[in-house]
Amino acid sequence: MLSEFDLIKQFFKRDRPGRATLGIGDDCALLTPVPGRQLAISSDMLVEDRHFFAGADPFMLGHKSLAVNLSDLAAMGARPSAFTLALALPAADPVWLEGFSRGLFALSDAHGCELVGGDTTKGPLTICITVVGDLAPGHALRRDAAQVGDDIWISGTLGDARLALAGSWQEVTLDPADHAQAAQRMHMPSPRVALGLALAAQPVAHAALDISDGLVGDLGHILAASRVGATLDVDALPAGPVLARQELALRRRFTLAGGDDYELCFTAPVGNRAAVLEAGRASGTAVTRVGRIEAEAGLRLVDADGTPLHLELSGWDHFS
Repeated sequence: MLSEFDLIKQFFKRDRPGRATLGIGDDCALLTPVPGRQLAISSDMLVEDRHFFAGADPFMLGHKSLAVNLSDLAAMGARPSAFTLALALPAADPVWLEGFSRGLFALSDAHGCELVGGDTTKGPLTICITVVGDLAPGHALRRDAAQVGDDIWISGTLGDARLALAGSWQEVTLDPADHAQAAQRMHMPSPRVALGLALAAQPVAHAALDISDGLVGDLGHILAASRVGATLDVDALPAGPVLARQELALRRRFTLAGGDDYELCFTAPVGNRAAVLEAGRASGTAVTRVGRIEAEAGLRLVDADGTPLHLELSGWDHFS
């Protein structure tokens, strides 16, 4: 049976140069801050049967565990640099650990984000990652920075992850190919790091966050923090390719309050529309303008013709 230290050495310690001054193997990792840059730090926890199904593919789970944290850095416009991993395991299964670590490192290598430490213990399967990035002072895309008159933008597409979950729960009927395609979005989200960096560089955008708990709930955080309101064109929301083939009511519900999308929602001045589109092009990420920030408090939903919609929606709540 693998000991804790054998587990770390075999699956998580890598003999390759990184940016950390001192990585795995001591009581603390040592990171040397880049002069003139701020640190951005975020943590996310994934718990079996709460955030992912029991028996989830370990490669995909390794990817997603880091992706949801990189998405937070993307939302702030920060460049990833390092992360720690705290892992509770029911058993030290080498097959599971090989798949999980492979998925984890495939994504970390793609973003130059180095594993520098963490902890392991026995217990119900729980994964907690803390990620560190850096950015120029004054360039963070904060939730409290939206301004009246800003456009509201969405990256990528929304709703396919929630559709996959609905298929698994038999809320809707999907053929196997459609379900597999939608499930890819749920299990392997793409953190929009390159887009976040492009939006923060000038900066092009004012405020941003990542859509993890559903657009309605998450956009509400920007509105509350910035003390503004908004009107959202529901039919302009970019539905995922599988959801786009479903009936209108389902499309509206899952794009507005689906969750697990890990796309960016951001606001930017009207005069920056060309710059936003260029940031999307340069980062290889589709961006769609879906609404506007207004002085009147609250979120108003309208259809393509501007007719008000009255929909009962709410975002994901981890204690519901």
